[in-house]
Amino acid sequence: MIQKQSVAIIGTGNVGVAAAYALFNQRIVSEIILVDLDDEKAEGEAMDLMHGQLLVGNVKVRSGTYEDLTDSQVIVVTAGVGQNSPDESRLELLNRNASVFRDIISNLDKYAPNAILIIATNPVDILTYVSQQLSSRNPHKILGTGTLLDTARFRALLGQYYNIDPRSVHAYILGEHGDSEVPIWSQANIGGKPIINNTIMSKSYDKETLDQLFIKAKNAAYQIIEKKGYTNLAIGVVIARIVDGILANEKSVIPISVSWDGEYGITDVCMSIQSVIGVDGVKGVVTPKISDQEIAGLKKSATILKESLSAISIN
Repeated sequence: MIQKQSVAIIGTGNVGVAAAYALFNQRIVSEIILVDLDDEKAEGEAMDLMHGQLLVGNVKVRSGTYEDLTDSQVIVVTAGVGQNSPDESRLELLNRNASVFRDIISNLDKYAPNAILIIATNPVDILTYVSQQLSSRNPHKILGTGTLLDTARFRALLGQYYNIDPRSVHAYILGEHGDSEVPIWSQANIGGKPIINNTIMSKSYDKETLDQLFIKAKNAAYQIIEKKGYTNLAIGVVIARIVDGILANEKSVIPISVSWDGEYGITDVCMSIQSVIGVDGVKGVVTPKISDQEIAGLKKSATILKESLSAISIN
């Protein structure tokens, strides 16, 4: 690499470690700094990755503190708190995470004010919005992983169904990263051929089957958590993909959680839309013509998120 590219990860839980591993294994950056309240955990994870340098290359991994992040171009936030008990409400959990983020964002504004922040902690849309409100940096430098993971799952399932490489499937899930997310069927295509009402690879259009594929993608996290207790591997790859797009200044279009400013009549919320990313963060959004039903779905997503935001204390 011509110049040092430093990325920090706040939180060395399952998601943070998976992101670090993906970044390390793909050689996307020259330095990874792990920050956690548990210094020993962060140091242990850094040591474990460093022992793979022989096979990966000279990617430096170390533990650190906020003070060490002054040269980090991108900082990934995976830290957060889980439920204290099964009786704790979603709102109570949201408020506790908002409190955690006040401390995190305050430190990041102090020690790394120019870095781009990628929020990966759930509920990601809420916490992306909270981060933008708490931070003094340009909102375009704060984005959430959003529905890129949902979209990846969606395309993988469509690829399996049509026996096509998922990279040749062009279909998006937008809106909330959660139960109200919206599949954009009106724009879904394979090799430029719309999926709706067309036969592709000898498979005729079957709305019911395709709707079930979307539901399977939407509910995938629940199934994975039921089987292994948490999700981390695919979101780690998603984080690495976003970091790569930013540092390489790709100007790629991907569905991530950003602030909406009138797109499809929606404002004052963070959720996923096709966004252009580069070294300055979010450079813009792409808004293709979609169906009235899809717009209604996105507005419903926004309403649900705003209801949660109105009930939590941000400042």
